[in-house]
Amino acid sequence: MENLPVELPIDLADFEPGSVWLVGAGPGDPGLLTIAGLHAMQSADVIVYDALVGAGILKLAAAGTELIHAGKRGGRPSPRQQDISDQLVALAKDGKRVLRLKGGDPFVFGRGAEECLHLARAGVPFRIVPGITAGVGGLAYAGIPMTTRGSNIAVTFITGHTAKGEVPDNLDWPALAAGSPVLIFYMGATHLARIADELIEAGRPADELVALISRATLPDQRVVETRLDRCAEDLKAAALSPPTLIVVGPVVAMREQLNWLDL
Repeated sequence: MENLPVELPIDLADFEPGSVWLVGAGPGDPGLLTIAGLHAMQSADVIVYDALVGAGILKLAAAGTELIHAGKRGGRPSPRQQDISDQLVALAKDGKRVLRLKGGDPFVFGRGAEECLHLARAGVPFRIVPGITAGVGGLAYAGIPMTTRGSNIAVTFITGHTAKGEVPDNLDWPALAAGSPVLIFYMGATHLARIADELIEAGRPADELVALISRATLPDQRVVETRLDRCAEDLKAAALSPPTLIVVGPVVAMREQLNWLDL
């Protein structure tokens, strides 16, 4: 794929030297990058990108742009968050247009807010460019609607682990189980057995439909349809690659008719 110098008949914000833009790259498919995100990639002097930003998206950067990997992955050696934040400040103070490129949306279960607070304290101007979060884009590519008029009027996004890699200990499982017909867990594959047990104990039916979406929106996306009481076993048997979304609720049943990728 060649670089794409794009000229659009709309006014886009100037990417000023000495500033940082935090851009959501979306869930993986380069086509889901926003126009503002593409504009930032074509304007940046340096791109500091995280582990979930794929090569297809990085190819959209302007020729000669400096690319710096700053990805954090659970259980693997990763840069310290403090070092990443300090690097953003240093690059901006050096007069560069700094693009912090993050998978999904910068403010959905990421460290975007932490980085913005650090920039604000350092007096570095910044801008947020939202991205399509995996819980939206991933379900769409799996043929699963988040909501329908006949199934649910609420949907809940939940992180499956804390910064320390554990299941959040402050989740009110009974309230969660009763309050939202559709639950979407990010980063929960490692703890899926406990998540399923907690939900069943809190009142969700053991035979409730579950979808496991691996590498959502990418060419090697895989989806396993299962049920709550055996989803952890099916996840292990399928050997799904991370990242994996977990969808619980009646909307999973609609995949049989809406799985447009396989039509």
